[in-house]
Amino acid sequence: MEKKKKLLKYIIFLIILLTLAIFIATCVGSANIQPKEIFTILIKNIPFFGSNLAIKQVVSPKNETIICQIRLPRIISSVIVGFVLAAAGVIYQGIFRNPMADPYIIGVSSGASLGATIAFILGLGTGFLGISTVSIMAFICAIVTVFIVYQLSKMGERVPISNLILAGFAIGALLNSMVYFLLIAKTDDMQRIIFWMLGGFTTASWDKIKILTIPIVLTFIIIFFYLRELNILTLGDKRATQLGVNIEKIKRILLILASILASLGVAIGGLIAFIGLITPHIMRLIVGSDNRILYPTSALTGSLILIFSDTIARTITSPREIPVGIITAAIGAPYFLYLMKTKGREIFK
Repeated sequence: MEKKKKLLKYIIFLIILLTLAIFIATCVGSANIQPKEIFTILIKNIPFFGSNLAIKQVVSPKNETIICQIRLPRIISSVIVGFVLAAAGVIYQGIFRNPMADPYIIGVSSGASLGATIAFILGLGTGFLGISTVSIMAFICAIVTVFIVYQLSKMGERVPISNLILAGFAIGALLNSMVYFLLIAKTDDMQRIIFWMLGGFTTASWDKIKILTIPIVLTFIIIFFYLRELNILTLGDKRATQLGVNIEKIKRILLILASILASLGVAIGGLIAFIGLITPHIMRLIVGSDNRILYPTSALTGSLILIFSDTIARTITSPREIPVGIITAAIGAPYFLYLMKTKGREIFK
């Protein structure tokens, strides 16, 4: 009961912060729109509610389009991607019992890069239900890569963690070499491909959000039912077996679910570094190592960090923007070094 109260307290606090961050990010942009008008636009467009309100302030149709069709889809996309990458990071670090694990450790990023590169080079069309072919190819290739890495890592019925890491590294290096070869062979598309690989939300749309949110929510909820077993896995294989946990089955299920989360995040925002690595560390120092608390709080914190990073990315060189992955790496790398030097024993214990 005490842990539930603690979790509820953290969740409420983070949701309030996230709501505030979304509003502030909506107010920031190259177009100068007053916060009061933005607030009115947001209230007016609340589904099933805003249309019934008697709103006296008149809003500009142009400003409403900017907020509802450009800024908000981008901001909500950053919320979702930060959420899934941080959540996946918690699961990977729990499975591998390694604080250096992140959503890209077993080739998700390399597979996604290859899929996106092929889609760019072939000039494939719009895709399916408003989702670009680049996103679809990135997701499919990321999932296929995880499957290949898993199969290569198997030793009979067992999948040693060391094998997964080594196979992920080897397959990742192979796929990256293929991406670089394609970039050299097709230089016309190099700038677009590199921009995608650095992450960003320039192609954010409500259609993409609506379609991908359902599998994201379902996957996130399913993982909740395995967090107790994940806690036990961190005690070591021998102790987990003694406590009645089917180690290989739990690893396989969580690995698949976490990879789906990470791949869906890649499909929305491209490759965004450090969110899945650094966020669990930050929250572990605050809320402790119980994954039942760490998992949801890290997910919400990942959303906050990525909103902040994307707001910087789209405004720091306004009206031009830079890939958000540059910002997350610029913030994440120094902070991770700081944590390593000052909190190393707590992080790497």
